[in-house]
Amino acid sequence: MHTADITGKRVAILVYNHFEQAEFEEPLKALKDAGADVHVVSASTTDLQGLNHIEKGGRFTADVLLTNAKPEQYDALVLPGGVVNADKLRMVGEAQDWVNHFIDEGKLVAAICHAPWLLVSADAIESRRLTSYYTLQDDIKNAGGDWTDQSVVIDGSLITSRQPSDLADFNKAVLNALKPKPIIL
Repeated sequence: MHTADITGKRVAILVYNHFEQAEFEEPLKALKDAGADVHVVSASTTDLQGLNHIEKGGRFTADVLLTNAKPEQYDALVLPGGVVNADKLRMVGEAQDWVNHFIDEGKLVAAICHAPWLLVSADAIESRRLTSYYTLQDDIKNAGGDWTDQSVVIDGSLITSRQPSDLADFNKAVLNALKPKPIIL
């Protein structure tokens, strides 16, 4: 039995490469288990390498390259962290455009660990409340964000989380945000 039924929701997990494997695999599994149609979108290559902190992890294959994907096709954007992945992805203009599309449309953006670097580079956090891996707090504050040290922070359609040990809270928040809302008559 799923904690959330999000059948029909289309979710993009956007990476560059060399991402933190747990922050990729665990949300991917949780989303698929709940019925979402999940696509791994890569800004660099379809042949991906996960990392367990700094050690090589598993190999993965992206479903589509960023240049061939359209943000309009998705209901939510999930951004795994990992220092290398996040540092490279933040400099990809099209990835910044994706973040701004989702933010402007009020669609869910969920970023964990170092992934909020992309939000900083996309100029998408001014006056927003969020968290991240603790080493990003100065970047977030300098970009006008309100950084806080909590396992998960929800600010409208933006969900952020600190690190792999917070994945259970992160996944729960993402699934809850994607659940159909009751219609009030």
